[in-house]
Amino acid sequence: MPPTAAAESSRAEELRRLLNRAAHAYYVLDAPEMEDPVYDRLYRELLDLEAAHPELVSPDSPTRRVGGAPADGFRTVEHRIPLLSLDNAFSSEELEAWFARLLKVMDRTPEAGEPLPPLPMVGELKIDGNALALSYEQGVLVRAATRGDGERGEEITANVRTIQAVPLRLQLERPPAWVEVRGEAFIPDGTFAAINAEREARGESLFANPRNACAGTLRQLDPGVVASRRLDFFAYTLHLPDDWSPVRADPARPRSQWESLAWLAAAGFRVNPNADLCPDLAAVEAFFTDWETRRAQLPYATDGVVVKLDDLRLQADAGFTQKAPRWAIALKYAAEEAPSKLLRLVAQVGRTGVVTPVAEFEPVPLAGTTVSRATLHNADRLAELDLRAGDTIVVRKAGEIIPEVVRVLSELRTPGATPLQLPPNCPECSSALVREEGEAATRCVNSSCPAILRGALRHWVSKGGLDVDGLGSKLIEQLVDRGLVGSIAGLYRLDAALLASLERMGETSAQKLVAALEASKQQPWHRQLYGLGIHHVGAVNAKALAKAFPSAVALHEAAAEQPEAITAVFGIGGEIAESLRQWFATPANLALLAELQALGISMAAPEGEQGVGGESDGPGGAGHLSGQTFVLTGTLPSLSRSQAQTLIEAAGGKVSGSVSKKTSYVVAGAEAGSKLTKAETLGVAVLDEAGLRALLASGP
Repeated sequence: MPPTAAAESSRAEELRRLLNRAAHAYYVLDAPEMEDPVYDRLYRELLDLEAAHPELVSPDSPTRRVGGAPADGFRTVEHRIPLLSLDNAFSSEELEAWFARLLKVMDRTPEAGEPLPPLPMVGELKIDGNALALSYEQGVLVRAATRGDGERGEEITANVRTIQAVPLRLQLERPPAWVEVRGEAFIPDGTFAAINAEREARGESLFANPRNACAGTLRQLDPGVVASRRLDFFAYTLHLPDDWSPVRADPARPRSQWESLAWLAAAGFRVNPNADLCPDLAAVEAFFTDWETRRAQLPYATDGVVVKLDDLRLQADAGFTQKAPRWAIALKYAAEEAPSKLLRLVAQVGRTGVVTPVAEFEPVPLAGTTVSRATLHNADRLAELDLRAGDTIVVRKAGEIIPEVVRVLSELRTPGATPLQLPPNCPECSSALVREEGEAATRCVNSSCPAILRGALRHWVSKGGLDVDGLGSKLIEQLVDRGLVGSIAGLYRLDAALLASLERMGETSAQKLVAALEASKQQPWHRQLYGLGIHHVGAVNAKALAKAFPSAVALHEAAAEQPEAITAVFGIGGEIAESLRQWFATPANLALLAELQALGISMAAPEGEQGVGGESDGPGGAGHLSGQTFVLTGTLPSLSRSQAQTLIEAAGGKVSGSVSKKTSYVVAGAEAGSKLTKAETLGVAVLDEAGLRALLASGP
């Protein structure tokens, strides 16, 4: 080889080594060791070298992660070692039955009355993704395939090369002649949300969930599309040739599953850090229970725990059934999606009169709880589902919290089933329901509707409103159902004797409630305004409006005659101004205000705090932080959130509950969550408590 060619070959090899090491540090270890501009410069140098000298291109080159023309299709390949599926267990009893079978196969069943023998096992989170089989020869990735039927799968090497967590070359001094690695490809939740947001912006259909998106991505014919979806990968199983022995610099040959995970990490793979070596079955059950709640905090989906016998020699002794290893089992959490039979559709009336269709169905276990109801949001969603009487539906928990109907299994539908719709009249007061043009909501507009009244009372006495302790939903239902209260004002005409006669109320409780109602009259004007439940006027907006318009009279005048004065308030738009106009234009609402004032509720700020409104200041009025929006997240060292909010508002700033491009600062403390992540994504400035105090002190 000529000297120049030898030098170029050596340089290409050195660049591959440096870039692969940097990618491993960044994507696998989460510990970057090379600045982005340096990486980009070296990558461009290697790209230019390979373009000028194609013979220097090697399978482990970082430039091969995205390259080549789209494939015409995928060829079927036979796995060197089959990818068998696992048997499932759905309860502690089924796990214990599996363990008893394992002990029997291994001739370790204890005598009656004796404790179970300690048998180390490894607990690993079951990632809800797609299994891959990776084949390495002389340390270089030569093939990647899907699970397929376990014996054969589709060869998708070009696509898997785009996954940064999959090493193109093993980090071993003397790699085995071949290595087979099994693992799970997946799309992290944050990445999935970003992908769907991008698709929505382009007018494309959204992916149903990360697992389906991952499966569809892996079968893309264009590796460039795969690269854009930013898949991730965890390795969990290792197969080595029997005759391989490592050199001193390489990790020892593993003798257990726990050591296999360490070997994979040393060879350059990303291994899930949340595995545990469990000495016995009780420890396995504790591991499973622990992660049942903690998994909600993970940035990826997991639907259970995989339990494996740790000792590889004992695994071999236990062997396999026709379709699964005897030495491993998947212990699954309660299904996140489940079918159920629709029993009925009910219409639920909220405090603003919005009527929401709610599906009631046969109870099903979902993510640790039993659910039997799910909201269908509005008439449009009801029509979209094409829900009919007696349908079989699929239910899941959105964000593992809120039950929702995902789809209808129309193929199981009874012929001639009746389509379901919202009723034409309110189920509470029989008034005709109204749906205004351009609105998704269907409403009851009868202000005397019992459902609206119950909601209005609950809102008035809530923590953000007048904060009346002792007046819960059950008592409110009694007051409304018996006709004892016909409006918010009616609460202040209740006496202790009447309250004491109600169910679950004694004389002491009644007296405390009357005292709490009396004390609530002293709550500040912004709480009174929020408590009225005006559409679109939340707690933050109520503070801003109360500062700018220090009485209901002032706000009424502005809503009727100067809507531009309302929209001039920082954070208040035309939608809120119109909502206020409509509310004050309703005679019954004006009568309510007069009645509340007659009962001793000021509906105004104290005279000493009243000033000229309508300025564009933040809730704190004029100040050096005027016009700036803050979001608080996490726990600050010495300030509570309410204290921090008070300081910010006193300096003229506004505190919001959500992060957007318009956010000026995010103030982050310990255990800050998704708001901090979103701020970093949007490039919003982040302050700690010291930074906030410095900013507050910087004013005049």
